[in-house]
Amino acid sequence: MNFFKRVLSTVTGIFVFFSICIVFLLLIGFIFGANSDSLVAVKPNSVLQLKLDFPIKDYAGKIEFKDYPFLNEEEKNGLFNIINAIKYAETDDNIKGISIENNFINAGISQTKALRDALLEFKESGKFITAYSDIYSQKDYYLSSVADSIYLNPTGILEFKGLSSEQLYFKDFQENTGLKFEVVRFGKYKSAVEPFLLNEMSDENREQIFSLMNTIWYEIKKEISESRMVSVEQLNNIADSLLTRNASLAIASKLVDKVGYYDEYVNSLKNVVGVNLEDDLETITVLDYVYSTSNKLSPINKNKIAVIFAEGEIIYGEGDVNYVGQGTMRASLEKARKDDNIKAVVLRINSPGGSALASELIWREIELTKKIKPVIVSMGDLAASGGYYIACNADKIIAEPTTITGSIGVFGLLPNVKGLADNWGINAEQVVTNTNAITYSLFEPLSEMQHDFLKEGIIDVYELFTNRVAVGRNMSQDAVKNIAEGRVWTGVDALNNGLVDELGGLDLALQRAAEFAEIEDYKVSEFPVFEKDLDKIFESFGLIKSKETILMEELGEENYKILKEIKTMSQRKGVQLLLPYRLDIK
Repeated sequence: MNFFKRVLSTVTGIFVFFSICIVFLLLIGFIFGANSDSLVAVKPNSVLQLKLDFPIKDYAGKIEFKDYPFLNEEEKNGLFNIINAIKYAETDDNIKGISIENNFINAGISQTKALRDALLEFKESGKFITAYSDIYSQKDYYLSSVADSIYLNPTGILEFKGLSSEQLYFKDFQENTGLKFEVVRFGKYKSAVEPFLLNEMSDENREQIFSLMNTIWYEIKKEISESRMVSVEQLNNIADSLLTRNASLAIASKLVDKVGYYDEYVNSLKNVVGVNLEDDLETITVLDYVYSTSNKLSPINKNKIAVIFAEGEIIYGEGDVNYVGQGTMRASLEKARKDDNIKAVVLRINSPGGSALASELIWREIELTKKIKPVIVSMGDLAASGGYYIACNADKIIAEPTTITGSIGVFGLLPNVKGLADNWGINAEQVVTNTNAITYSLFEPLSEMQHDFLKEGIIDVYELFTNRVAVGRNMSQDAVKNIAEGRVWTGVDALNNGLVDELGGLDLALQRAAEFAEIEDYKVSEFPVFEKDLDKIFESFGLIKSKETILMEELGEENYKILKEIKTMSQRKGVQLLLPYRLDIK
């Protein structure tokens, strides 16, 4: 009898446990469903509010929950989701115009240009675009300069001062602390490791940064000049003299049309739409509009073009929404190859590069895909070093004028704490069976033989890299080396030296892909698909906090970014094909 009681209690316990699990999962599904499916209706006479103060990625990502498919997500807040929504608004009778408001836009220069181009196309529909801000950052103003009318708060400022970049150098710091990096590089412009070798910027690095920023600044000024009918010469004078540092000067400089408070701006929108001042203005945010129109933006068509997003630093491994790994790229390219309905592939790259091995493995998958169907590359803000490596063998490469690309060079970086250990009285002793049994020790400087072996590997990768580019771009290897050595180029310069074929955005890449595949109508399929980290699920409910959130709260966002950079550097394995520096253009 006791035996049967124990069996019954065990079965009951198992049943109760699984019942609780099922209820919990249904609760999660309900909450997630409520968040994703509660669409906002677009009312007549609405104004589309373009407020872009959230981080903008090219690709928001498709997320699958292993074993729990009812929790799968497809985010729609990526760059091209927003652009597609702006395009749909052109013909939406409920949308009367667009209001760009207090952006503090969190996007790259080329991403901002892509949004700006979409707004210029929207204006051709005859609908209005207006802009308001309390404070215009330089990038915000670049976007808002397309507007028919630009408003500024009476106590606000408009930042228009040119571009700048600041680099930190650590040579003396290394000597003083004993914490240093062993560096081997190939390419005089490959300056990612320069801060560990010098105390000041090299002439070559200064030359390439100056050239890069001047080209980008020229493109920004040219487009603002066309929209505001202010000459480039005048814009330079405005920037040099800071002639937009208050509202009165901004009006006098003709970069702003009206000064007013937000409520006055809203009243002006009511007049344009034809709403009484005492009535509410109907508005819809861009993210709500993206979700409410997303199903209307996908035509039913058997023919497809796969858009595969390679966004973030290239690492050896699977990759995720923040990093490009050969695992997810291989799966995406293989699926595109085997799907008979996919007629062409567009590889959208927004990456500073990274692991040389992972870049080579992705290159191979692109090579296999190209033998079956056309592959077109679309470059975003960055397609440099390893980012260019995976682009170079495409059938056609299209870049934005402000894309940062090239950086065909290689470096190796190894941390060394010999001096620090000596200062602290720490001594490392080794016992080996063979001469090179210790490939590298953190507590000993590189021997001459180790340095030579590392340099040999760097040169081998550089030769392979330049050969890949030469074959892919139909150039001689010597011609490639003349524009290589780690130098970065804008899209405009890359077009002139043969590294890219055309200037334009994703739309042009899709057009070229359709031409190569000889199709007219098609549907876009987006890749890759990522698995969701369960920590993030629980964090969203406030049940637990991830270690990243805790660190950010304790250290502050800026200090956390520094810590994250150090962690990323320590995780880099093998030879690197990485952008020469972290370029933060302000």
